[in-house]
Amino acid sequence: MRLLSVLTLSITALFAQAQTTAAPETNPPAANPLLGLPPVPIPADNPQTPAKIALGDKLFHDARFSIDGTVSCATCHSEKHAFTDGKQFSTGHHGLTGTRNAPTVVNAAFYTSQFWDGREPDLEGQSKQPPVNPVEGGLANHEPILQIVRTDPDYKKAFTEVFGVADAKLTMDHVAKAIASFERSIVSGNSPFDRYYIQGDKRALNAAQVRGFQLFIDQGRCVSCHTIENDQALFTDSKFHNIGIGINAIQGDVPRLASAFLEAKAKGGDVDQIVLTDKKSSELGRFAVTDKMTAIGAFKTPTLRNIDLTAPYMHDGSLKTLKEVVIHYNNGGVTPADAKVNDFLSGGIRPLNLTEAQINDLVEFLKALTSPQFAQTVTAAAQQETGHVSH
Repeated sequence: MRLLSVLTLSITALFAQAQTTAAPETNPPAANPLLGLPPVPIPADNPQTPAKIALGDKLFHDARFSIDGTVSCATCHSEKHAFTDGKQFSTGHHGLTGTRNAPTVVNAAFYTSQFWDGREPDLEGQSKQPPVNPVEGGLANHEPILQIVRTDPDYKKAFTEVFGVADAKLTMDHVAKAIASFERSIVSGNSPFDRYYIQGDKRALNAAQVRGFQLFIDQGRCVSCHTIENDQALFTDSKFHNIGIGINAIQGDVPRLASAFLEAKAKGGDVDQIVLTDKKSSELGRFAVTDKMTAIGAFKTPTLRNIDLTAPYMHDGSLKTLKEVVIHYNNGGVTPADAKVNDFLSGGIRPLNLTEAQINDLVEFLKALTSPQFAQTVTAAAQQETGHVSH
């Protein structure tokens, strides 16, 4: 608690400074697309190169890596939707759907674990799972992917140039490294918040957003999980919390579900397959990885950057708007307000007592976390889909 208090005091001081710092009148600095972000962490065994990123981009968009040739990484993580798909649950091969909402790939490079339950430690491991998940790519194993990349002329050339491997020496680890390199290139900052908070441009936020920022770090206590530091903001602590989503519906069944899950896991059951094919097991959250009862119903804190573009929200896509999200927290981790609080709710989740006006201000602040590059991309895609392209 002392650390949080110090952090809040520091942020409050900078908040006051941002309000009083005059924006430059002439010769504004060139836009920095990574403003507000720390350096991207790069694994020592997988350094970034332009050629590797380009190869990863091609692999990311290759729908041949699925049983019916219709599903690629980009199917669920489309640039048109800020690298999500805009659906509650993504559509896999032959129209199948899973149990979890597709999180954005944008800034996933900064997470210390991947997937909602953190079952993979890095992007390399994450990239291997969807093609062989029964409701996503549907492949029995990775062999069809290796057959393609070992025989396709373009892939053969690219893997030889990037990794110096071909034929049987080209493994799934090389494929995963290329995809992960591409995903690490998908980062964005430079939101209105960053220009306000980092650069001190008091014109970057409107009055409602400024009030919402104060609520974010004060009465709303959002900053305790969606972290902000003095010179950067990832808006995630990369930890796991039970916030009362999904688990409430299976409260009475938790002992049986937990026991059955542990038994299946002990017999060799694949966690990735179980949580994406069985809705009730999916709601066990981080428990599926750690086997600890304290992790029941806990899911990873997602980044809030570009959150206005990535609806619906939560691991199960159950909340459709940002206002619904804020109301859920204002209720103390329940939706609707008179629902029973689940027994495993994280300790920091309690009613916020925000007024309707404060809820609206907090929503407006969240909209200020959008990077211009994705705001433009998503808007252009929406206009194209509806036939209303501006000139």
